[in-house]
Amino acid sequence: MTELPPGQVLSRGIWRENPVLAQLLGLCPVLAVSNSVSNAIAMALATLGVLLFSSLLVSTLRHWIPGPIRIASFILIIATFVTMAEYLIQAFSLEIHRNLGAFLALIVVNCNILGRQEAFASRNPVLPSLLDAAGTGAGFGLAIIAMGVVRELLGSGSLLNYPILGDSFEPWVIMILPGGGFFVLGFFLLLYSWIGDKKGAKHV
Repeated sequence: MTELPPGQVLSRGIWRENPVLAQLLGLCPVLAVSNSVSNAIAMALATLGVLLFSSLLVSTLRHWIPGPIRIASFILIIATFVTMAEYLIQAFSLEIHRNLGAFLALIVVNCNILGRQEAFASRNPVLPSLLDAAGTGAGFGLAIIAMGVVRELLGSGSLLNYPILGDSFEPWVIMILPGGGFFVLGFFLLLYSWIGDKKGAKHV
């Protein structure tokens, strides 16, 4: 059971234990669907929703889930909410649903989500579990949306399909290709490390 104050439970997933930048978890969808802001937002919201509702259910049922089948139970709970998210996105936008493709269904086996159920929600009451899920989901969302902004802006000259850089801009096509995802992720990891080193130096 956590002894951290609620504010720290919420904030640590956003920055100090950011699932993408600090723990390097869930990188497959981050690299695959961050080629546009709309795709990144849809994946971020789907992941946040699945995290919140699965943490709520796992925390509520934690005393009734037998230890030997806890992982299978967590996967079943996560899969239920992933299916719901998939149908919601499909109803909202078929184009975004097609763009996300198999990576939406793969949220089920996202080690970031499964890890929070095993490490936190199954061991803590509902409120801290929801705060942990919200912080982790927000951290994941901020990382993937930031990558989406950079990749769409440089790769297409637009944001949310609205032209930003004008007709004179020559798009960097590599940015919307898989290789561009690795370049942008590497840049953000360097930036995150540099900011962490700066903060550490101030406390010395």
